[in-house]
Amino acid sequence: MSENPHVKAAKTWQTMVDSNQDLLLRKSGHDVRWWAERGLAQGVKNDAELRDWMRDEHGITGYAQYAVSWEMFGYPEFMLRDADQLLDGQYANHPGLRPIADALLAWSAETDGVEIQMRKGYVSLHSPRRKFAQVTRTNNTTVDVALRLDAPAEGRLEAVKVREGDFFDRRVRLRSIDDVDDELLGYLAEALEQNS
Repeated sequence: MSENPHVKAAKTWQTMVDSNQDLLLRKSGHDVRWWAERGLAQGVKNDAELRDWMRDEHGITGYAQYAVSWEMFGYPEFMLRDADQLLDGQYANHPGLRPIADALLAWSAETDGVEIQMRKGYVSLHSPRRKFAQVTRTNNTTVDVALRLDAPAEGRLEAVKVREGDFFDRRVRLRSIDDVDDELLGYLAEALEQNS
């Protein structure tokens, strides 16, 4: 298990589940259990039927549908893990890279305005407005910090080719804890500021 106390500040998929349930309630006036009961009464047997029924008969689309689908048909296994388990899974076979992630989590937990969201394969850093950075163990020797940052690509800050609409076109590659330095933390702080 993780020994990093900053992981406790991280949010998991539960944040998204709660958000989707709140969205459903706002859109429809009914909670997820009400919808699940109605779906079962209608004889809905799978996710596709549920989505069609909610969209065609009730005008409910998108993320609000996920809340009902998960309630009726179960949550994906990785969504049930806590923040410690998610981070441990990312670095289980790469313990030499774990201190990099721990240092980035420490900075994030101690910086005002940063929310940490744990995912199965990465850590997402959010400002109150939107996501501004992503920490991903890229391979056996590297952790990448992808940034939503308007800055010239120079030195360690690399340009990354991304698909249209993806704003995370800057990256810093980290190979050791020594790479988590003032320069990198400056890039993170700048990205946070630009996206707040």
